[in-house]
Amino acid sequence: MFIIGLTGGIGSGKSTIAEHFSALGVPCIDADQTARDVVQPGEPALTAITQHFGPEVIQPDGTLDRRQVREKIFADPAAREWLNNLLHPLIRQRMVQQCQQAQGPYCILMVPLLFENHLQSLVHRTLVIDIDEATQIRRTMLRDNTTEEQVKAIIAAQCPRQQRLALADDVIQNGDEVTATQRQQAVYALHQTYLQLAAQHQSHG
Repeated sequence: MFIIGLTGGIGSGKSTIAEHFSALGVPCIDADQTARDVVQPGEPALTAITQHFGPEVIQPDGTLDRRQVREKIFADPAAREWLNNLLHPLIRQRMVQQCQQAQGPYCILMVPLLFENHLQSLVHRTLVIDIDEATQIRRTMLRDNTTEEQVKAIIAAQCPRQQRLALADDVIQNGDEVTATQRQQAVYALHQTYLQLAAQHQSHG
């Protein structure tokens, strides 16, 4: 399967772009959703987390209390490392499986921290959704009902914009000046390119 890694900073509109690809019949796999799936009740990872952090990280309905876990790993770098070591390989393995099982000419793997977590090896090509920082801050504050300081802290923890653009094979601009039609046209143009690349990939495979 030919895999496109879709990424971008917080608030860049990755989901919107992924929806345009979905509308063209391209399967889209969301790393954030996969990360939620591996800690569902009944999953081995949830059992391991409960044993490590104690029963207080489980909510009455049996699901993981993300806030509790976040507080624990925020206060303790060793706990964060333990959790990452547990979850990252599981998430990676699950994403690879989902990509292999996807039905379509190629698939999109949407990974917010593609470059930060050095996951480029999972994909054949990278697509970055790009907006300027001021727009990023404003959109995220509106969407997540959060403060400017909090958004700036998240941006600071992510790959710098220039570095992300330098690592990208393809870029879609998604600032406020870009209309919905322009977005769709940009996606459609890339879709044609990806279809050709996917066909070449299959003929070589």
